[in-house]
Amino acid sequence: MRFDARVKTSAFLLALAAGVFTLMKTQPAVAATAAAPCLVFVGTYTGAKSQGIYAYRFDPASGDIMSLGLAAATENPSFLAVARDGRFLYAVNEISRFQGKDAGAVTAFALDRATGRLSQLNQVSTIGSGPCFLTLNRAGTFVFAANYGSGSVVVLPVRADGSLGEPTAFDQHHGGSVNRQRQAGPHAHGATLSPDERLLFVPDLGLDELVTYRFHAADGTLSPAEPPFAPVAAGAGPRHFIFRRNGKQAYVICEMASTVTEFAFDKKHSRLVEKQTVSTLPDDFTGKSTAAEVALHPNSRFLYASNRGDDSLAVFAVGRRGGLRLIERVPAGGRTPRHFAIDPTGRWLWVANQDSDNIVLFRLDPRTGRLQPDGRKLDLGAPVCVRFVRADRAKS
Repeated sequence: MRFDARVKTSAFLLALAAGVFTLMKTQPAVAATAAAPCLVFVGTYTGAKSQGIYAYRFDPASGDIMSLGLAAATENPSFLAVARDGRFLYAVNEISRFQGKDAGAVTAFALDRATGRLSQLNQVSTIGSGPCFLTLNRAGTFVFAANYGSGSVVVLPVRADGSLGEPTAFDQHHGGSVNRQRQAGPHAHGATLSPDERLLFVPDLGLDELVTYRFHAADGTLSPAEPPFAPVAAGAGPRHFIFRRNGKQAYVICEMASTVTEFAFDKKHSRLVEKQTVSTLPDDFTGKSTAAEVALHPNSRFLYASNRGDDSLAVFAVGRRGGLRLIERVPAGGRTPRHFAIDPTGRWLWVANQDSDNIVLFRLDPRTGRLQPDGRKLDLGAPVCVRFVRADRAKS
């Protein structure tokens, strides 16, 4: 018995050692994948200081950045979206006239991850004017764009070569809300698919509604959902809308009220149920400020929001079952933080400060959610959107 015990003990120790050795071999590979070099694309408002979309090479392990310069010249690429396989990038052209009509455009690019260069494939009309937002479905077969100027949403099919076809769906919103200066008509400001991609939610700043559609993936069409919209507070001005990874909670940032509202998502009834609204601004703030971007950390434990005017980033903890609790507010390091993005490792946040012509880097602690300025600023004219793409051909 004593001999058997020794054999078993030795076998156990050998197995344990083998496991540790295997772990030692695999862990660096996992870490290397998680911290793989990235390409970073920044959309801008074009003018004297900017000509389109700019690219950087970024090493999350060291924080090193190399500018790759102008990736593509195009007018007012104020919002970008990248296909999940990293082969194509799409940009809205936030303009009011396109091909002689009251419309904006979306431009499709092939993405070279070796050089960061973008090659234009084609450009199509959004039918409505002033497009300000776009996204893709997971399969990368459709682009959904929101027209702020005219208050409408359009669906564009993606061809096999990444170029865009003619619209498969278009819907014009109607109505307004209580602020006659900014809400005299509709202003669609985002487009977000539900986790199962059966629903499309379009926050309309002019209507104070999250307009809700059923999305039919077979042909790219839209039809009204039931209920057809979820309301927010009058005068709040919903802007961007996101789902938590578990699909049970969702969040909308309201530009005019500078608030974030949490909803519970009733998947069975396609319904959003309001649970909580929090301010993104300090209690004693008395100036003029509007909220802009909202994002969740990849671990879904922290939510971030930007304030233009207060020029800050608000950080909230998210409870296991929902609920927001303020952790901190930090200066954005520039004026008018319109958009920001968290890198794939969840350890860096880049914020685009539109009116100070710079991008500011923050180190992000995934355990606490807190932000620490890294000290680096990138000079770029009117940056307004940041997108990360893994340079190692992994999914972005």
